[in-house]
Amino acid sequence: MAGDDSQDWPEQLAIITAYATTGESWSDEQNQAADQALEAELRATGWWMRRITGYSPTTQHREPGWAVAMDWQEACDLGVRFLQDAIYVVHADALAVTICDHRRELRPVGTFQQRLTAS
Repeated sequence: MAGDDSQDWPEQLAIITAYATTGESWSDEQNQAADQALEAELRATGWWMRRITGYSPTTQHREPGWAVAMDWQEACDLGVRFLQDAIYVVHADALAVTICDHRRELRPVGTFQQRLTAS
């Protein structure tokens, strides 16, 4: 994941995107429109937020999203509204993933700082 200096990050945050969910294919215009709508909604809340790009070294998939200082349950609700299957959650440097629907459960995947790289 690419982002800002690690010292600027809050202790708890959610990472959410608005691009086409796994298994779907949207045009660049659809992805960008969804991302812009998510950004506008997040900015209207006044929460701390930063652009972040998720990256899988296994699949080489790269996707821009938003790191936001918000409760993970609320972030899951937002994820559902933006047609997302899952979001990432960071708490005290512990990185977890959760499904956004009724199966919500934080599943640890490592540390945030180990995956944070300069853009």
